Amino acid sequence: MTATTINDAEIAKFTAMAEEWWDPKGKFKPLHKFNPVRMSYIREHLLNHFKLDGAAMRPFEGLSILDVGCGGGLLCEPLARLGATATGIDAAERNIVIARLHAEKSGLDIDYQATTSEALAAQGKTFDMVLNMEVVEHVDNVPLYMKSCADLVKPGGLMLTATLNRTARAYALAIIGAERVLRWLPVGTHDWNKFLTPDEVKALITRNGLEVTAETGVVFHPLADEWRKSRDMAINYMVMAQRPAA
Repeated sequence: MTATTINDAEIAKFTAMAEEWWDPKGKFKPLHKFNPVRMSYIREHLLNHFKLDGAAMRPFEGLSILDVGCGGGLLCEPLARLGATATGIDAAERNIVIARLHAEKSGLDIDYQATTSEALAAQGKTFDMVLNMEVVEHVDNVPLYMKSCADLVKPGGLMLTATLNRTARAYALAIIGAERVLRWLPVGTHDWNKFLTPDEVKALITRNGLEVTAETGVVFHPLADEWRKSRDMAINYMVMAQRPAA
């Protein structure tokens, strides 16, 4: 039997919510709120790493970017608008259907595939940047998942991993607060036991031949109603890594 990262219960959970991906007030409202800080971080590191012109209309022209667990395409679409050759993969086929329809309506050419990171890696595909955003806490076989994501990074390329820390604060805010009190997310969206600490993520990254180059926490500012980068990595955080050039 071929090893897989697919967790059937997680796939069913996100399939049930698939129709709401592009509703900024729906079940994916937190991701819509989260997108600006994610995109800003991605843009900053792509411009610096590949020495691109930030003033250009399409600064990512010529770069191939893969979004693993792309959902409805909330990251793929802005990346495509900035010129990237964007590929989005998701194990939930309904998510891919929604993503394709929305991209078509938006006039964007994005390669969406209902597949997994390990399947794509087995085909020998590689990309200038791999986005591993809020996915690792939803998969089975985390070591296989992180290896397959790392294998998809070209020499000299980047990988960004974003997830939730396994702390008491993360449990209190991401599960008790976000799911049960504020109702930002459906109850059961997250399992605290599947959260990874930054040290665990960085160990998995370096084990698979990448070098960690930057890390940041992300915190919500309620008065401004927005997410911002922070030194506080106790709840949400992002880790940037690169594969050494050949």
